[in-house]
Amino acid sequence: MTRTGTTGRAAGVDPEALWTPAERSRRGRPPAHSRAEITTAAVALADAEGLDAVTMRAVAARIGAGTMSLYSYVPTKETLLELMIDQVSGGHRLPAGPSGDWRADLRHLFREQRALMRRHPWLPAALPARQTFGPNTLAVLEYALTVLAPTDLDAQAGLEIFSLLSGFVASHVTHELAQEEATGGTGRAFHDAQARYLRSAAVTDAHPKVAEALTAPGGAPSPDATFDRLLNRMLDGLTAAG
Repeated sequence: MTRTGTTGRAAGVDPEALWTPAERSRRGRPPAHSRAEITTAAVALADAEGLDAVTMRAVAARIGAGTMSLYSYVPTKETLLELMIDQVSGGHRLPAGPSGDWRADLRHLFREQRALMRRHPWLPAALPARQTFGPNTLAVLEYALTVLAPTDLDAQAGLEIFSLLSGFVASHVTHELAQEEATGGTGRAFHDAQARYLRSAAVTDAHPKVAEALTAPGGAPSPDATFDRLLNRMLDGLTAAG
């Protein structure tokens, strides 16, 4: 059931109130803090300690403010999350415009998205709770749709492709980070040991297809090469289906 407030509007973040610049009175003292300062502190906290560490009390302590005073800048934790997502979205390093090679441009965009998520490991988990698009997120989306303009895909298909590829990147980065944490950063040594074990298990003829896959020539590709290969397959499938 959808929750509603006293005005009848569905409960949640109000995008107009969040992203529309408010007029400020010239009277009185200037505010002691800003949304940008608060958001920066929250992002730094999430980067260092994870998303669960981001509480209004912890953020207030970082900027030297009282917890309750933060609510005059950021009314809810959900609002703070929206601000955090949009602020880090400004970290995409994108060219001023498309090159004309839409596949190459999309590969660059989603490589950038992967790098961004690795710099901010909390971001993949935060994205499913996002309720609206801020200005930085809209700029990235506008770039993606502009890149896709030369294709025969309509605008709705472009939005769907962006959403699906963003979901793929988030899932891939989540898996990468979890594997790195689980293996303690041993990387290649762990992968080689795992491959030897699986090959020995597969030669029993109980799993012929597994044996075929694991005895294919060539070593394990680098994480970047693996990501690129999977991204290319996603691009081929999604754009062909349009």
